[in-house]
Amino acid sequence: MKNTFYNRACPPSRMFGSRRGMTVIEIFVIIAVVGVLLLIVLPQFSKTRENQVLKSAVADVLSSLDKARSQTLASFNSSEYGVRFEASQVIIFKGTTFSSGAAENEAMAITSPAGITNVTLNSVSGASGDMYFNRLSGSPSKSGMLTISTDSYSKIITIGATGAVSSN
Repeated sequence: MKNTFYNRACPPSRMFGSRRGMTVIEIFVIIAVVGVLLLIVLPQFSKTRENQVLKSAVADVLSSLDKARSQTLASFNSSEYGVRFEASQVIIFKGTTFSSGAAENEAMAITSPAGITNVTLNSVSGASGDMYFNRLSGSPSKSGMLTISTDSYSKIITIGATGAVSSN
């Protein structure tokens, strides 16, 4: 054996001789550790994504309510504007009555797995509902609560009698 710097700095192990590399058992241990880490981390990413989808759905509903109220107070097209709540979408409509085929309707889809699970307006609960904003005051025709849910989380949006909107 030549007396080189490498041989002096890294002498072969006395216990295992001069073998280099990894055994099959060492590879299995590494795979098992990585597998356990993935089992712990991946469900947390899924829950984080679900929570973000819920937050986005709440923001979309709040934005739709604010837009309808703003357009009403600005007397945009000299009309009131309202919002229709359905399980998978929110629709801004022109006027005081919702018409599903109206060309002026502006739909905003709610991203799955989030959805509107309960609409309670003027103490009447259901899977859908609509309300509009009064032109002079900006107050809603109906006040109440909306529940937006995913499998693991839910948020409640409250529509006050003055038109103030908040979420928990």
